[in-house]
Amino acid sequence: MVILRPFVDKQTILDFAKRYPQLDIAAVETCLTFLHTTADVYQAIDAHFARYSLSKGKFTLLMQLFQADEKGLTPSECAERAGVTKATITGLLDGLERDGLVKRFPDSEDRRMLRLQLTEQGRDLLSQMLPDHFCRTTNLMANLTDTEKKTLIKLLNKVRAGTSAMLDP
Repeated sequence: MVILRPFVDKQTILDFAKRYPQLDIAAVETCLTFLHTTADVYQAIDAHFARYSLSKGKFTLLMQLFQADEKGLTPSECAERAGVTKATITGLLDGLERDGLVKRFPDSEDRRMLRLQLTEQGRDLLSQMLPDHFCRTTNLMANLTDTEKKTLIKLLNKVRAGTSAMLDP
């Protein structure tokens, strides 16, 4: 996914507000700042995962399997947990299996179904990666106090609740 950085500056927003009186200057400026920050964070996360030859999707799938019990998970369970289609999971699995990080095997109770597990190589990769990952995540948020982190979570949940405004017909 390519995320373009917003290019609009304060003066452009003010100019648009003259032409479109319904424009809420603070709302647009806040949204653009949020989008710019999101683009920067995605770029940083992509670079971080690239150090381990992973993508956000592959990492998400590896973490699901890392947390699963010894039975593993089905591709459908992974898709549901990640909020994506089974086809998306299949594509990620193909790459992870090719890299020796995940294995597919028949379900012991229903041999028509496949289950997924991390391989030893997959566990080793996560064991090597997670300390660095959690340290970088901590450093990403280091400029915020604990109170600000809690406030940001609340504010982002409010923003998420408003996303239907962009989706509604």
